[in-house]
Amino acid sequence: MNKLSTDFMHRCVKPVGIAQDYARYLTALIRSMLVGEPLRRIARKRCLVLLAVLCVVSTTPANATKAATTSIDSLKLYAHSRIINYKEFQCFNTLITKESNWRIEAINPNGNHFGLGQMRNTKYRNLDGYRMIDWTLRYIDHRYQGKICDGALAHWRKHGWH
Repeated sequence: MNKLSTDFMHRCVKPVGIAQDYARYLTALIRSMLVGEPLRRIARKRCLVLLAVLCVVSTTPANATKAATTSIDSLKLYAHSRIINYKEFQCFNTLITKESNWRIEAINPNGNHFGLGQMRNTKYRNLDGYRMIDWTLRYIDHRYQGKICDGALAHWRKHGWH
């Protein structure tokens, strides 16, 4: 068993067999579209592409740092997928930018608040950026009844913290 960087366990008993199974599955969906193209050639191409992807994924180090594997854009996209209202997302973006500038390794000057949302919980410090977003949104939901603009951001502007 190999551990991937996404913290999921991956069983790779016979990579070529797995790739061929996926290639068969993928090619079955497009049989009617590619009448003239031999399926064996399509399967071979897809198998090679899938095998290359599996090789890249399996060689990705499992202990890569959180900061190196998480981009700000992907964190913002994830947050926006959790916050449907664009205005509320903009307020969340402003709040997190003021708190940590979207740096998951951010620590306040006193050293007792951590991460994107600058929470005090030490478990929060060890989370990845996506889970930090989830925890921060749950906190805002609990404390401000889910009101990011009128609750959390307004409180931050008044007091300098949320």
